[in-house]
Amino acid sequence: MKKNLTGVLIILSLLGFSLTVQAASLENIGTFDFPTSGSPEAQKHFLLGVGYLHSFGWKQARVEFQKAQEIEPDFAMAYWGEVFSYNHPLRRPETAPDAPMRVLEKLGATSAERLGKAPTEREKGFLRAAEAYAFDEGGVSGKRTAWMNAMKKHYEAFPDDREVAAFYAVSMISGATAAGDQRNRTNYLAGSIALELFRENENHPGAAHYIIHAFDDPEHAPISLAAALKYATIAPAVAHARHMPTHIFIQHGMWREVADYNINAFQAGEDLWQPGDSPGDQNHSSDWGEYGHLQLGDYAYAREWIAKAEKVLALNPDSRRSMSTVRNMKARYVVETQQWQKREVTSATNAGELLAIGMSAINLGDTVLTEQVVAKLGEMAQANPDNSNLNIIYREVSGLALSRQGKAQQAETLFDEAIALTDAQRPPNGAANPFKPAHELYGEVMLAQGNAKKARELFSESLLRMPNRPRSVLGLARSYAQLGMTEDARAQYQKLTHIWVNKDLSGYEEAISYLSDSGK
Repeated sequence: MKKNLTGVLIILSLLGFSLTVQAASLENIGTFDFPTSGSPEAQKHFLLGVGYLHSFGWKQARVEFQKAQEIEPDFAMAYWGEVFSYNHPLRRPETAPDAPMRVLEKLGATSAERLGKAPTEREKGFLRAAEAYAFDEGGVSGKRTAWMNAMKKHYEAFPDDREVAAFYAVSMISGATAAGDQRNRTNYLAGSIALELFRENENHPGAAHYIIHAFDDPEHAPISLAAALKYATIAPAVAHARHMPTHIFIQHGMWREVADYNINAFQAGEDLWQPGDSPGDQNHSSDWGEYGHLQLGDYAYAREWIAKAEKVLALNPDSRRSMSTVRNMKARYVVETQQWQKREVTSATNAGELLAIGMSAINLGDTVLTEQVVAKLGEMAQANPDNSNLNIIYREVSGLALSRQGKAQQAETLFDEAIALTDAQRPPNGAANPFKPAHELYGEVMLAQGNAKKARELFSESLLRMPNRPRSVLGLARSYAQLGMTEDARAQYQKLTHIWVNKDLSGYEEAISYLSDSGK
């Protein structure tokens, strides 16, 4: 018998969770309506699963969908939900690439058998979209595109259904990664749907979440700020939901929020993790948390982040992402703090590490190591011409080395190429990558050569791309000071004193000295 239930998803004490689900039963993860034909008991778990799914809480969602299946083995929507609890829709799958197919085969051996267990056209449409995703043979991009196209048909058939709209939006955000020239258009269309949902229900986890993903670039980030601030309160039970607002906080240069929210996100991921789980949420939040504290000038806490990441790696020694996170965090620390360190270059040294080693070698006057890094980067860049970040780093290190040798024209040619490569990329949408932004480094070189006018242009562009980056703020202040533009210089130095919390940094002392002297 068909039983329709409206789900108002508030996790209080609906179910007796085991400790493996941690404290999620005490937390709120959003409010939305998603009626299905499931039995009341199965529907409770289904709604919990959907709430987690909207916030990319994969493990938590999977537990709930599987519980719904145990209660009602032919509940088709519980299998639909489990399909999308595997393999992040915005990243390449780390594990279990065939899991979605196996989930649907549990429900039925053929599409006809599976669809026969979905009693309404609405549920059949969701199930067809899951089949399109699970059984497409075009690799990751093909699966994402197939899911998006299937959800488009479903949305056209049910344009007033809010959950159809929400999952159409996230399918477009996923499909946009393979949309080429249509990427931005696809993202913004998804964002427009999510905005409409958000206006109707500010507590909808998917609406707030998908707005952030859709408008995660410097130009459109202001559209997402209200959703980011709200999302931070909607789903504290999910590590990704605690982290996600920082995508927009970074775009606004809100460094304290970037740091603090990732502390919370890391803790949520750590609380949920068990041996054998992916540590992805911990890796992501530690990388971004370190970035936030580095921008604040809180280098001591940045070192604590590295220690946290090393602990994650120790518990997950086979995780390549955990290893990469630790290595990149250490390299970023060197670049951002300018605490130069000499290190050996090996065949395994990655581009970010080579940037840190190369900048260290140049600033410490080690010409042999500098040449070694430049040669290594040159080989890597030649072998990977489509890797724009790698090719930017090669030009950054080579250009900086040439500028220190007095070969200004050759250096500027390389920096101009780095800028062109940077401008050809999608706008920045997270922690700086490469770790040293090309506009910022070029500006520092121009400032050192006495070309304050060119430096001012470069630092201004850097700050348009990444607001409130303190190294660019400092560079712009110095540029204005060299140009005799005292009031503009004072404004930037004042801004720097509001960003950096560490008053012992030389740039901070410089700012205080300039503000004192110029105010007399």
